[in-house]
Amino acid sequence: MKKLILSAAFALLLSGAAFAADTAADKPAGISFSQLLAQLKGEIPRPPSAGDPVSVLVAEDLKGDSRYWVTVAADNKHARTALLEAGLDIVEVADKSVSGFITAADLDKLPGSGFVVTSRQTIYEYAKKHLKDFPAADARYHNYTETTEVLRGLAAGNPELVSLFSIGKTTEGRDIWCLRLNPAEKGLTPSAKPGALYMGNHHAREHLSNEVALLYAVYLLEHKNDADIKKYLATLDIYIIPMVNPDGAEYDIKTGKYRWHRKNTRVNPDKSVGVDLNRNYDFLWCTQGASHSPGSDTYCGPSAFSEPETQAIKAFVPAHPNLKVVMSYHSYSSLILYPWAGKDAEVEEAKDRDVFVKLGAEMGKLTGYRPQRASDLYVATGETGDWLYSNYGIFGFTTELEGNSFYPGAELIDRAVAGNIRAAVYLLSVADDPYKVTR
Repeated sequence: MKKLILSAAFALLLSGAAFAADTAADKPAGISFSQLLAQLKGEIPRPPSAGDPVSVLVAEDLKGDSRYWVTVAADNKHARTALLEAGLDIVEVADKSVSGFITAADLDKLPGSGFVVTSRQTIYEYAKKHLKDFPAADARYHNYTETTEVLRGLAAGNPELVSLFSIGKTTEGRDIWCLRLNPAEKGLTPSAKPGALYMGNHHAREHLSNEVALLYAVYLLEHKNDADIKKYLATLDIYIIPMVNPDGAEYDIKTGKYRWHRKNTRVNPDKSVGVDLNRNYDFLWCTQGASHSPGSDTYCGPSAFSEPETQAIKAFVPAHPNLKVVMSYHSYSSLILYPWAGKDAEVEEAKDRDVFVKLGAEMGKLTGYRPQRASDLYVATGETGDWLYSNYGIFGFTTELEGNSFYPGAELIDRAVAGNIRAAVYLLSVADDPYKVTR
């Protein structure tokens, strides 16, 4: 049975393998990192895209959204974990409380479970105070169409190094694009070189995570003749998937205003929208720190790997047994997280634990973020990094990018990109043998 599953997974990947050859010839080359960053910062205009949403004064559909933004008393990780299971999507953590989104139905149950809600407002009320207009303030961010155009341009401009393929289709049929940097093997050709994978946008509203992954790809190719980057490109097998959840990212901006949407766009039996992809992986699935309620932002889905987006990652990883390190970008908290997330325990293998701690500490220095075991924040099962490490021995990290909102505008893009590129390049420096940091 396992062989049949892997064969099917390889066939799924193969369906997108010919993309670069079919489309690269008519795409623009010469994409500049400094130009893209300047456009993101608003220093120079960016040509409008047909995919840009139309601005509206208020996301009127939020009036019918059942979610509230609440602050709840919670002074330890056990209380925070219980709140996740009760349906609260924890966004901000303070010493004595947490804040986040919760549906009206789940909110009504909190007092009966012993939780004290210290403040509440509807998501519409919250939006009126915090909402940024996507086209006017954040149109510099790349939507799905624009991200695809940049990836195509990189493939066209660097055919000696780059191939571009889809690892699978989303709920709505969009391709999940993967850019591969490898001068020797292209597309799905196996490689014996040590592999590194970078992913963004598991969560729809975390648009900055797409920008960091996308600009990292541009940076590597613009600096391909620098001594260190040249060495990594020659000796490693590098993969970048900027948008794991393109349906969700597009849904979040569809009205021209942000919807604070976290999940994908599966339509659940109760007509709520989405599954939390970072609770859908098969590691202690939905046992702690996730919700079985479809309306919750941390809904784990009807089963592990129930979603086409996580199924695509499930197929991709075992088809690339050379992978040694993986970084998944999220926002926001300024953290470098490593296993375990799904259980309140240290990684059992001392040597592996030392690798996680030392790599996390170094990336923390380069970004200014705090490195820590993920479950020190709260226990959350079904998480990407836990699955990568427990099943394949891959050193999987999560970066929670900086900022004080899911929609921080363009003000901190250059700082977030710069620090995280330094950390991402550092991860390449150890991808050949992560254990060397312990020797």
